[in-house]
Amino acid sequence: MIPRELVGVAEVPGGPPLRLFRRGDDFMIVLDRNELMSTRARGSEIALGTMTLDRIADRPAPHVLVGGYGMGFTLRALLARLGPQARVTVAELVPGIVEWARGPMAALTDGCLDDPRVTLEMCDVGATIRAGAGTYDAILLDVDNGPDGLTRPANDGIYTARGLTQARMALRPGGVLAVWSAAPDPAFARRLAQGGFAVDEVKVRARENGKGPTHVIWFARAG
Repeated sequence: MIPRELVGVAEVPGGPPLRLFRRGDDFMIVLDRNELMSTRARGSEIALGTMTLDRIADRPAPHVLVGGYGMGFTLRALLARLGPQARVTVAELVPGIVEWARGPMAALTDGCLDDPRVTLEMCDVGATIRAGAGTYDAILLDVDNGPDGLTRPANDGIYTARGLTQARMALRPGGVLAVWSAAPDPAFARRLAQGGFAVDEVKVRARENGKGPTHVIWFARAG
């Protein structure tokens, strides 16, 4: 087996560091012992983008907020389908993630952060949501392994009743909040419904070939 090589370490404000590993042509981002994402298992991250766009297909020039760049699979899926008038704001808290995207993973990134439709904000996505009343047609959140602050405890606030209310206020009427998770979370699904969203919970395989672990995406439509 090809050995795993440590490529870099990225500091997370208020949380433990992330580590980027490479094994052959594959990359993995790891937090402690948790593999947060990898180039092998990108199907559900792509689905987060494409399935959200399916739900706002009637909007010719949507403004989409992506919380957490990760490895850019969701962003590239969005850009592949969005028209020239669309806008995508990417909120990424960790400078090292962007450095990896422009450095060791540049071939994978394929310049998506430099697309003229993209605005990169180096900040907490929660702050972007709070500042964006009535701004977005969709908000896509993939900043943890699910609706809890795994990456950093401060992320817990995004998934509380108050955080969900703030997300609903940041959406335009009929907009969609999409949240990626490695596993089901019935309590979070109930909070979404109690927060005034119409909720669609979808199970998606981790790999593009339909194999691998099953992940969950909640698509919550604002009234």
